[in-house]
Amino acid sequence: MGLAESQADILRRAERRSRRNFLALAGAGTFGSAHAQKPTAAVDSAWPQIGILLATTYTTGTLEARLDEAKAHGLACVQASMACAGLPDMPDTMPPGLPERFRREAAARGISIGSLQGTFNMCHPDAEHRRAGLRRLRVLAEACPRMGTAAIHICTGTRDPNSMWRRHPDNASPEAWRDMSACIREAVEIARQCKVVLAFEPEVNNVVNSARKARQLLDETGSPHLKVTIDPANLFPAGALPRMKEILEEAFALLGRDIVLAHAKDLDHDGDAGHKAAGEGVLDYELYLRLLRANRFHGPLLLHGLTREQVPGCLAFLRAKLARVAG
Repeated sequence: MGLAESQADILRRAERRSRRNFLALAGAGTFGSAHAQKPTAAVDSAWPQIGILLATTYTTGTLEARLDEAKAHGLACVQASMACAGLPDMPDTMPPGLPERFRREAAARGISIGSLQGTFNMCHPDAEHRRAGLRRLRVLAEACPRMGTAAIHICTGTRDPNSMWRRHPDNASPEAWRDMSACIREAVEIARQCKVVLAFEPEVNNVVNSARKARQLLDETGSPHLKVTIDPANLFPAGALPRMKEILEEAFALLGRDIVLAHAKDLDHDGDAGHKAAGEGVLDYELYLRLLRANRFHGPLLLHGLTREQVPGCLAFLRAKLARVAG
């Protein structure tokens, strides 16, 4: 079989699978459960809803104060984190009434909770570390309906024992894939039981470091409760930046219909994750947004990797690019 034919077969299978998964999710009520947050009047009604990772930009203040800042900046949605309430991202227990407080305070400001931060190192070399992460993931998943969200952002991790974001030479080993995929399968079972979706992010420093490996993980797992967070600033291994168009188009061809969350940041070099605010690097944002639109993406587009002071400029940049793409 030739390369072109093989690629076409991959894409046809991916699209058929994505359609089946969407129907399965709709039937399970994952995105439309009786517990889901009712739509509120969004601050920003443009396509798509622009939001932010609440805890990483608004790094101080109470939950209410951080949501006030998001509202003042005109943001429509947020990725919430337990850190906003003075807890670890992955707490061992959930304080009574806290999920309802997140939902109530966000809704009072016309802000939706698009997702919840639930990252832990799913490939950590210590099995007990992974087991502890799964226990805490269940705590978050059980809280999601009361928070008014059905999506949790996760990380496939790395063999580095000290940082889930740092590349490790053993990431490419069969053992690393085995441990990560086993952890993913357990996590997906938790998600199924709690009627939520887990969204992992292909990232150059992680075990799942490319769109092709992300497609492999989706296929091997075979669950409508496993989806994708796309951050194109994290897709470029060393030497790949000149092939930006090719890499972005391939990523969306392989993953487009499984993307439920999208990040908006930037990069100025390859070989590492991007760490620049949106519009301050070299990412082809018009191509990125065109690909989101072509794949009928309707999830949150979340600003990431920026300071409070950078939010207005990044929002203006995104809105201008979205207007060009829509036009």
